[in-house]
Amino acid sequence: MGKSSLWFAFVHRNRMGVFGLCVLGVMVFAAVFAPWVSPYDPLKINMLHRFLPPSLHHPLGTDDLGRDVLSRIIFGARVSLEVGIISTGIATIVGVFFGVIAGYRSGSITDNVIMRIMDVLLAFPAILLAIAIMATLGASLNNVMIAIGIVNIPVFARIARAAVIQVVPLEYVEASRASGASWPRSIMRDVLPNALGPIIVQVSLTMASAILAEAALSFLGLGVQPPTPSWGGMLSSAQNYLTLAPWDAVFPGLAIFIAVFGLNLIGDGLRDALDPKARNARATMRAADRRSESA
Repeated sequence: MGKSSLWFAFVHRNRMGVFGLCVLGVMVFAAVFAPWVSPYDPLKINMLHRFLPPSLHHPLGTDDLGRDVLSRIIFGARVSLEVGIISTGIATIVGVFFGVIAGYRSGSITDNVIMRIMDVLLAFPAILLAIAIMATLGASLNNVMIAIGIVNIPVFARIARAAVIQVVPLEYVEASRASGASWPRSIMRDVLPNALGPIIVQVSLTMASAILAEAALSFLGLGVQPPTPSWGGMLSSAQNYLTLAPWDAVFPGLAIFIAVFGLNLIGDGLRDALDPKARNARATMRAADRRSESA
């Protein structure tokens, strides 16, 4: 599928996916231009303005130290986006590397060793594995990205392996190998470009889970450390004042929800655009629903 046809399938057949793109665009805009769009300094403490409710001067209120909640959410988007992009990049590069090798050598000792290591990593609950890695490396933004990246490596490895196994038996790959192409050349030229569909979908979904994981780690005090604005850290500091200033928790929670929801919508839209079977199945279901409603 060409770029233009893929874009057409995504935009014109999945309006919710377009909404997800808009959400991601707003998040990127806020992260890039945070110093200019933020109404206040997110680190400035003003004890005279503690727990101010939402108003014209502070649209989302202030927290326990008199800091503007809206400004902290805007700067918190930088942290969430950075963690999402870099941790997903780590997981994608490492996971796809091992997954492609395992899939290309399916059934070999190399395949078995790689996938058994991935199975061991998958045996641990994701958040517990991330906490264990953070406890070992220490609490910092860089270590958060490394921990979340490691946790998601097995997911990409399994997806890449499954996609490669479907591509390797195809005639053009066999012809390339028969013509004497080395296995690295065959992978890069013939196999990987035709196995990228499910990997691209997983990238958007993993970014959403990375944002959630960063929020969870920061909430537990293992992620981004104060006073750096972080959505999870804001929730953690607000939990002691839920009855006094509920907006301190509500708005950061909404930011997490909207960001994750938008990325999941993008993932669903990409899945429909890249997988004709899934797209046709959903179209059939929608047609059946319309017929049942008209009846």
